[in-house]
Amino acid sequence: MDAIATARVGLIAVFALLGLFFSFVSMVGVIRLPDVYSRAHTASQADTLGAGFGLAAVALTVGWEGAGFKSVLLLFFIFVTNPTAAHAIARAAFEEGIVPWTEGDDRR
Repeated sequence: MDAIATARVGLIAVFALLGLFFSFVSMVGVIRLPDVYSRAHTASQADTLGAGFGLAAVALTVGWEGAGFKSVLLLFFIFVTNPTAAHAIARAAFEEGIVPWTEGDDRR
């Protein structure tokens, strides 16, 4: 294997591991955080990064053929829709009168 192919495989592995890490952080945040606002925040931030790194690894793996191009388009779609959906959820919770968690609240 030449140096470029070795660097490509290394970059694919790094992107895949980063995608798994951020997806795991998002999962733990959704389970552990106390209210809808903080859960929406972690779901939009960490989950977008996890999916982004995972799709970047897929795009590097398959190259610029049809599947690679589609994964890059999906990456841009996720970067737009994930934060938008989290904002819509938080806004709906605010309009329903759900108050944010504060230090000293008993609910968890």
